[in-house]
This record gives sequence, C-alpha cells and structure tokens, in this order.
Amino acid sequence: MNEILSREEVVAARGVKVTFGAVKALDGADLIIHSGECLGLVGHNGAGKSTIVNVINGNLTPHEGTLSYRGGQGEHGIAVARANGVRCVFQELSLCPNLTIGENVRIMHADMKGSRWRGRATSLIQQQLDDIFPGSGIDCTATISELSIAERQMVEIAINFAGVENKPKLVILDEPTSSLDAGLAEQLMDYVRRFVRSGGSVLLISHILGEILSTATRVVVMKDGKVVADRPAPEFNTRSLVETMGSVVKESGWERSQIQRTGQPVLSMPARKGEGHTFEAYRGEIIGLAGLGGHGQTEALLDLYLSRNSNWFPTKHQDIAFVAGDRSLNGTFPLWSILKNLSIASLRDLSNLSLVNHKREDELGDNWKKRIEIRTPNMGNNILSLSGGNQQKVLFARALATTAETVLMDDPMRGVDIGTKQEVYEILRTEARHGRTFVWYSTEMDEIRLCDRVYVFRDGVIHAELVGDDITEQNVLAASFAGEGH
Repeated sequence: MNEILSREEVVAARGVKVTFGAVKALDGADLIIHSGECLGLVGHNGAGKSTIVNVINGNLTPHEGTLSYRGGQGEHGIAVARANGVRCVFQELSLCPNLTIGENVRIMHADMKGSRWRGRATSLIQQQLDDIFPGSGIDCTATISELSIAERQMVEIAINFAGVENKPKLVILDEPTSSLDAGLAEQLMDYVRRFVRSGGSVLLISHILGEILSTATRVVVMKDGKVVADRPAPEFNTRSLVETMGSVVKESGWERSQIQRTGQPVLSMPARKGEGHTFEAYRGEIIGLAGLGGHGQTEALLDLYLSRNSNWFPTKHQDIAFVAGDRSLNGTFPLWSILKNLSIASLRDLSNLSLVNHKREDELGDNWKKRIEIRTPNMGNNILSLSGGNQQKVLFARALATTAETVLMDDPMRGVDIGTKQEVYEILRTEARHGRTFVWYSTEMDEIRLCDRVYVFRDGVIHAELVGDDITEQNVLAASFAGEGH
C-alpha cells in the first residue's frame, strides 16, 4: 500500500522561474513531492527555498514553468493549495497574537462550523498538541500573545497537522525547530516519521542537518534558485551535504579561551529567586545559557541588558548590545531598509553634530554585507526583501558593528545556514580574543559546546555551571532534569 502511495504526486513544480526585479529567486527549479515521503530541502539563505515554498502553497504564481497538485493542471492560488491538502508552517510565525489558540484554529480550519466551534477547536488542538508534544502543558484557552515563542511555534505546528474532517496531504515545515529545545525537536521529528509512515507527506526545511539526515527519506539541495542535487537521504552524510550546498566543512575544533578570571566581572547577576548559582561574565569570555527552552534564559538576558540600560532613554555610551531571538517581534523595523536596520544601533558613532554621515553609514553597511554575506544586490532594499536567515544576519551585524564591549545573544542563529554559522563562530572567537564578552543563549547543543563556560537553567534558576571539557550534552541534560527522576 505504501509503495503505491509513494508513487502518487502530491505536488509537482517543474521548470519554475520567479524573478524580483533583477534578482532570479528561482531559475528553472524542479520540485516533486510524493505521498509517504519526507523531503528534506536544504541550501544557503537566499538559495530559493522560501520562494519555492511560496509557489507550492499558492502564495506566488510562477513566471515560467508549471505547478500541479495531485496530477491535475491549471489553477494556482492559496485556496487551490489548501483544497488539495497543502499546509504550511512558516519560519515567520503567522498566528494572530490578539486571539486565543482556539480562535486561531478556527481561522485556519474554516470547515469548523456550528455554534459550539470554540469547544471543538480547543479539544482538537489539545489532542493534536498531546500527540506531537506530549506533556507540553500549554493552556489551549490562552491568547497567543501570552505564549513564549517556542509555545507559539508548537501551536502553529499542531494547527497545521490537525484536520477537522480530513488530515492534510502535505505539511511544509520551514525551520520548525528554530525556537525548540532538543527534547521538543526530537518529539516533532518522531511525529513527522509517524505521519509519513501513515501516508502523509512533509517538506522539511532546516539548517540543522542532523534533523534532515535522520528524518528525511529524500534530500533536495538548492543553490542560486536551482536544484543542484536530488537523491535519497541515505546517500548523504553531513560532509557531503555541506559540500553539495557549496560550503567547506571545517575540521579544526573550537579552541576555548584560556582566560584567567581575574579582577571584576564585566557583567554579574545575583542568584535568581535567591536560589542556585550567581551569574558572572569576565572580559573575553563566551558564556552559554543552556537548559530546556522557556526556563528563564531569555528573561535573564533581558535583566542583564536592563541592568546597564534605561528602558526608555538611550545611554550616552553603549557598552552592551542585544541580538533579539524573535526578529519579527523584537528585531527588525519592517518599514526600513536593510542598511537602516543594520546601522540604527551605531548612529552615535556615525554622526557629526547630530547629523548622520551617510558616507560612513554606507561604508558600514558594505563592510558587514561582505563580512557576513548578506544576500542582497542593494542595502537600500526593504528588510523584508531578505530571507529569514538573512534578516537574522542583519540583526547579528547590527550588534557587532557597535562599540559595545558586551553582546547578549538570544538564540541568534535561528534560520541561519551552516556556512554562515561557521563564519559567525570565527567572528565570535576573534572578537572575544580582542576582549569582547558574549552571553549566548542557544537551543542547539552544537553551539552550547562552543562556549567557555555554560550556565544551565531550570525553573528560572541557574542549577549548574559547566566549564571547558565538562560542557557536554549529557551534563547539560543531567542538570536540566536534575531532581525529576528522568
């Protein structure tokens, strides 16, 4: 039965071309997805992944090429895609923040009708959350704005996998674990495998290559708007996948700093809630914040930032910078250009007599465009013209371009490709050697292992401090679940 399903086309894009002005977002790309498979889609930021997703979900009409659903021909559009069972979990979450979870379910599932739809919507999403993320503890009567970014991501995933009368045929997951910790990510990948075994299809886009290799049945690699590889997943490993994308695997290990912690810390915080460890960061250190998502790491970063900055007025000399994790809510200025979004934190250094020196501002933008490879032909373009990963690069460059001696980072690599990550890691270590201090919250263990010291959070409290070679996944997990009998 599953062999028959696997030969059935759910959606097929052939020879698709999409251009935005002089930019070729897609240049003759082919992408065919069958029933009963998880198709992993990888490539650098700006390779065309999000564009082809928008073609498949009906949001974009291709300028050339054909698009068909379940073997049919002709009609395009969001309504047509949904009628054919296509659902999409966007990298930039699309839930209405002023509505409850149940009301968002009703928006996504128009076939939920009748006078008692609220109760049925709440029951539907609760059941789906329990199936995908058992033990999540999310209150399904809550308003979206009350949820953490991880909880919002979980809710949007559950809404799209749910079905009132019929289950979806294809669920597109665009960086679905970008805000989830390792435990929640594994729960989702396990559910994806079950969904695929039952005959459903998943298009999985992720820069976490381990998720692709462990979950996908087939992998497609995109580069510069074209498909450059399409092979069964077992034919790839991490090295070959990275090299196919066009990056070089760096074998050299991360050298932790051998800083002797002397003098006064550049940043400190007493034990939170009067329990656990105090927080200290010294000049030139890279400090990691670890533990299960939603256990107080972001709140700790905000407290550290506000301890040095007014909540209302900018300080005369900025000595601390912040890289937001939720770029759409706290990071980007959506009406501004890429350059303005990058330079906003450096205006004091770019100004003469309170007037911005535009030549110096342009030089700043050009320097960081090259250094961190922001994929745009013009820094004057709107920030939303960039892919999600490239937007995140701009936020990262914004902080590093300042003179701040301390940089706080709230999961800054969300949606950033592996090639850029490697470059950013080198920038971090170089900046740290020159005395800059980084406090880095990450949901990825590979990044936590790169830190000099790590504070593990649980229930809003620092429960453990790990140093050097003691920073391992086993030790982080042990501290995260300490006392719970796991």
